[in-house]
Amino acid sequence: MRKTLAVLGTVLTTAAQAHDGSHKLAGEHPVEEKSLSESVWDLMIPPADAAATITVEGAYRYIHANGYPIKAPGQFPNSGNPNRISKKNYQLRVPVNPKKTGRATPTGPAVFGIAVNGVVMDPGTAEFWQNDRRSGWNYEAMGGACRLGLDKFNAHVQPDGTYHYHGIPTGVLASEGGKSVPALLGYAADGFPIYGPYGYSDPKRPSAMTKLKSSYVIRSGTRPDGPGGSYDGKFTQDWTYAEGRGDLDHCNGRFAVTPEYPKGTYQYVLTDTFPFIPRCWMGTPDRSFMRLKGRGGPGGRPGPQAGGPPPQGGGLFGQRPGAGQGPGFGPGQGSGRGPRAGGPGGHSPCSGT
Repeated sequence: MRKTLAVLGTVLTTAAQAHDGSHKLAGEHPVEEKSLSESVWDLMIPPADAAATITVEGAYRYIHANGYPIKAPGQFPNSGNPNRISKKNYQLRVPVNPKKTGRATPTGPAVFGIAVNGVVMDPGTAEFWQNDRRSGWNYEAMGGACRLGLDKFNAHVQPDGTYHYHGIPTGVLASEGGKSVPALLGYAADGFPIYGPYGYSDPKRPSAMTKLKSSYVIRSGTRPDGPGGSYDGKFTQDWTYAEGRGDLDHCNGRFAVTPEYPKGTYQYVLTDTFPFIPRCWMGTPDRSFMRLKGRGGPGGRPGPQAGGPPPQGGGLFGQRPGAGQGPGFGPGQGSGRGPRAGGPGGHSPCSGT
């Protein structure tokens, strides 16, 4: 059986405006450059391109996308982000019937998933306290300490031109609704669906809608080293998983029914508090997503699988493991700023503790 969903939109950034980054994502396929006459024609009549085509064939869901959002993104470059959006050609796949492995696989620096509009979800950053990744204190893109040029859709651009989300893709959510019925926003690399922050209050049946709450909380006390000061959510390590404090598990997911899955499915939920976009998978991520950043970007390969659910009070992010970054945790390219040329102590878009 073959089913296809094509998401159409107008591309407002032409080839004449965009440029490739310093390196290409390994999982992309080359896109032919347009001639000058074609680019001039595009300036007069913007083309209506398919932002994403999602096709089900056999055991897999194939996702072909150019990485552009349907709704016009914010202005890039901007004062917090020096990069231009460049067109992509993603060729990705995920299993139609994903299986939970019984353990959490931290995403590390890998891309978590992709929205239905063809824009990837990449929550991590490359920003560390005093620009020193060895410090073990990684800034959160949504933590308020960094000027990373995020637009109103919680997205910005990496040095290679990749437009990507750090939080709830508000443009997609607005298109999908989300308060009357759960809104399907995309698919994670392991194939499980990604939903917006509202879900059924009774996960076993269609019922009153409620805003789902993450089970991560800010740690109490003060940081033992590095930036010091009280934990306040500016760093990933400020957060800890507290089982039962919210509606979701340590991968920000739960099992529930939805319009697309009337019998229920494990699903990830995007929230407006940490982790915003999940930082681990409950299934096995497809290799097509792993190849998007080669061996996982500057931080190396995506880390090994964690041995089951993290302990209460600790979690995947609650303890600051130092230079090793803990199981599977490492810097990514999610910030959009790229590696620091100046090394530790150099210029940073982040300020304060």
